[in-house]
Amino acid sequence: MKTVFLLATAFFSVSASAADVAAVTPYRPSVSSPAQLPAAGQLELELGGLASWQDQGRRASLPYTLKLAIDGEWALLLGGEGWLTAPTADGQRHGVGDTQLVLKRAMLLDEDTALGLELGTKLPSARKQLGSGRADYSVNGIVSRELGALHLDANLNLTRIGAIAADSGRTQLGLSAALSGALEEGWGLTGEWAGNQRRGAGRNSQLLLALSYSPSKLLTLDVGLAHGLNAATPRWSLFSGMVMPLARLW
Repeated sequence: MKTVFLLATAFFSVSASAADVAAVTPYRPSVSSPAQLPAAGQLELELGGLASWQDQGRRASLPYTLKLAIDGEWALLLGGEGWLTAPTADGQRHGVGDTQLVLKRAMLLDEDTALGLELGTKLPSARKQLGSGRADYSVNGIVSRELGALHLDANLNLTRIGAIAADSGRTQLGLSAALSGALEEGWGLTGEWAGNQRRGAGRNSQLLLALSYSPSKLLTLDVGLAHGLNAATPRWSLFSGMVMPLARLW
């Protein structure tokens, strides 16, 4: 976490006067993805740290996402876990996590409502025992709406799981809803419920609460926690990260 914030501070001090850079569009730290796209042609980086505790032990990772909008309707997202430490049958394992590739379509209905559609695949880039070793495929529907002082992002998704255990289903259903609101002087607050279920694999459900701070349009920092609502979900997760532009490509 210290490294993340030092990088953010260094970037902000160098880039704060870049007039051609648009405001960032954070997707983290919630599970729910917004329908809105980043500014067209602007490459954005989301980087953070995540630690969770469950019966098997502590799992820690460095999640990242690179976002690039082609225009006002289409965007590409590349993300994953840049580094991962997880408990396995052989003890703690370390390495690079799996990689996510997403094609995103945004549709603006009016000034208060936007729809989104994400088509994604998980590429099995993680070492043995850190990942499933098989590709997953997903489709995610998004509704984003302004509700007075609050902003709502609701997601409904289906994922085809590549590696499954015997007597378990291959299709996972996910649902999440996040409410966020602006506080004073660049501060913001986000609350979210998220869950998923798959036949033979049980259900996951959690509540998330996060605080964000934007010292300028070029940088957003966040910190928060999530609490699992059942035994299949990590009891507690702590996270922190940042969103910043890397380059204006066009």
